[in-house]
Amino acid sequence: MIRLVVIFLALLSFLPVAAAQDRSAVATLVTSLATRDELKPLRAVIVAQHGETIAEKGHRGHTTSESTNIKSASKSIISALVGIAIDKGLLDGPEQKIAALLKAELPPQPDPRINEITIGNLLSMQAGLGRMSGPNYGRWVSSRNWVRFALAQPFDDEPGGRMLYSTASTHLLSAILTKVGGKSTLELAREWLAPLEGFRIGAWDRDPQGIYLGGNQMAMSARSLLAFGELYRNRGRTPEGRQVVPADWIELSWQPRTESRFTGDGYGYGWFMRRIGDEDVYYGWGYGGQMLYVVPTLSLTVVMTSDESGPSARNGYRDALHGVLSEIIGVAKAS
Repeated sequence: MIRLVVIFLALLSFLPVAAAQDRSAVATLVTSLATRDELKPLRAVIVAQHGETIAEKGHRGHTTSESTNIKSASKSIISALVGIAIDKGLLDGPEQKIAALLKAELPPQPDPRINEITIGNLLSMQAGLGRMSGPNYGRWVSSRNWVRFALAQPFDDEPGGRMLYSTASTHLLSAILTKVGGKSTLELAREWLAPLEGFRIGAWDRDPQGIYLGGNQMAMSARSLLAFGELYRNRGRTPEGRQVVPADWIELSWQPRTESRFTGDGYGYGWFMRRIGDEDVYYGWGYGGQMLYVVPTLSLTVVMTSDESGPSARNGYRDALHGVLSEIIGVAKAS
């Protein structure tokens, strides 16, 4: 019996040492990233596991607390606000049609298919309307009324059809949130996500009508983005146990509804999904390499922010960041 007690106590004493070694391994990996030529745009990385930050590093003079433009990673935040609005009864659900909500902005003689577009279609990039991202983004944001301009686009597919990635879709959601919430999208975000400690939205662009740009041009720090990712990893609950985003909304958001024709990655409600390091990963992605990864099976949340001025898809940089996550997962699984 005495021998068993001694062994048990020895194991207990080993656990903190092992945990410290695991943190050290991840921290060493994160620190070493600055030396890699393929990662020159990288600004900051934070790794959290089981709700605890185990590695945090700013590169090339940057910090994890500085504000950065998270670009399209903000689409995941718009999705959360829609889920909260549904929970509060301000919206009926993802199957609700949008035409009645945006009636004043519809074109004079709209394509009848506009009456079939749902909240869910906007979230999953399946509205069918012509894309207002990529080469079309400039003329869209140069228009006098972004909502009206987006709704007037010809249909490239049926509502609910293939994925047509368009920031206009999430901007329409921002307009809808503003209408049903009676406040700006920024005010709603600050009010509804206030229980989430460390979460803060800084500067955020608006359209000519004052509607905050849904799904782009949002300033947040890496730490703030981590807090949001941890909220989703924890099924919508804060560390104190307060339910902020409905758990069933997170489940709905992480169900693949379509897929990117460029990467084959699945897409749900404002979240991409793919296998990385042999694990299911859910991620938000912004231009330039603004990444929020959640790996539920490992209780892992990872944020990477990058120089926003260059692309990340065509030049392979985004895939390099996926590779970094795979390395982090490998270290986490070896612990």
